[in-house]
Amino acid sequence: MNASPEMIPSEADVEPVSGDNLSSLLAEIRSRRNTFAVAQNIPGDIIDGFKRVGVYRAMVAKRFGGEEQTPAAFCQLIERISEADGSAGWVASFGDGACNLAALPDETLAKVYANGPDVVYAAALFPLQAARRSAGGFVVNGVWPFASGSPGAALIGVGIRVEDDPIGDLPRVAVVPAEKVTIRPNWDVIGLQGTGSHDLVIEDVVVPEEWTLVRGGSPTLDRPIYRYPSVTFAAQAHAIVGVGIARSALNEVIAMSRNRASITGAPVMGERGYIQLEAARAEAMLRSARSFFYEATEELWSEALNDAVNPNTATLMRLAATNAALQSAEVCKIASRLAGTGSLYTTSNLARAMCDSFVVAQHAALNEGTLQRAGQLLLGGAAQPGFP
Repeated sequence: MNASPEMIPSEADVEPVSGDNLSSLLAEIRSRRNTFAVAQNIPGDIIDGFKRVGVYRAMVAKRFGGEEQTPAAFCQLIERISEADGSAGWVASFGDGACNLAALPDETLAKVYANGPDVVYAAALFPLQAARRSAGGFVVNGVWPFASGSPGAALIGVGIRVEDDPIGDLPRVAVVPAEKVTIRPNWDVIGLQGTGSHDLVIEDVVVPEEWTLVRGGSPTLDRPIYRYPSVTFAAQAHAIVGVGIARSALNEVIAMSRNRASITGAPVMGERGYIQLEAARAEAMLRSARSFFYEATEELWSEALNDAVNPNTATLMRLAATNAALQSAEVCKIASRLAGTGSLYTTSNLARAMCDSFVVAQHAALNEGTLQRAGQLLLGGAAQPGFP
């Protein structure tokens, strides 16, 4: 049924985010991060913690009880969570999914947020699976890999292709209640092990057309945050995870360098010239990448506020996101190398950071192929579907 105004919480009903709420959550994540990899999942109580600190309502429209945060504010929140643990940050980054859901019809959005703004959405879009039209909408079948955060989601999006679909090159996404989706556990990887990025299996589920959206298409809601390009935003929400991971790794090496002596009799780490040089280089790399990232974010947000988003600015944002992911992975490699044998243990934060940041930089939205696409556009070439 449609939600009545009484079912949608007002801003006064939403628990405010406080520094204490976030600090206690981050401490809990740090204390338990070794367990996430074993479970291949971020547990439900941590997902509830994300709700308390506003991860899932951040990008939701105020009319549905959300906050309509700026892209920079959301990314800063994800960066802090990622500094505590990369897998937790990666799952939290899908709070940006509210921007994709904003392309659903208005009546459908009222149903999505009927019980409040803290709706957990996960998606696995590619490869697009064939769906056929029926009287009730689309009959969806298929298997989709890399469904990060799906074990904790209430709604799940999957990419479909429909014969003679008028939407063109952009993918159609079917939004399905989680109880209609089977999660097939198979997430056995070297990094971001706690993200629960398993396969999704759907068999003969009928999805009404009003529960489908066009990824990268025009939003239903006309608010500045939804004028901000959603595909670009998704890439940067992932990229900032790498920045948080790299900050954690570099901080650990800096702390270690103050008093860690070598078993061979070499000077304390911080007194060794090559460590001083590499630490300085890594610090400059990370701060430069982060500055470019947030500078591009603010420029694109300014255009969204004025309803005049320039594709060239979106291209620069994609470039900044890819650069942040790649440079962060390099910083984590440097940090692990400087720590020597201390980074070899599987429970070491430095070993985890190196592997997690590698996986971030391997993502299809952030790998070196996206550098090539950005360069193609910067030099006057034609855009490809879904980029920027």
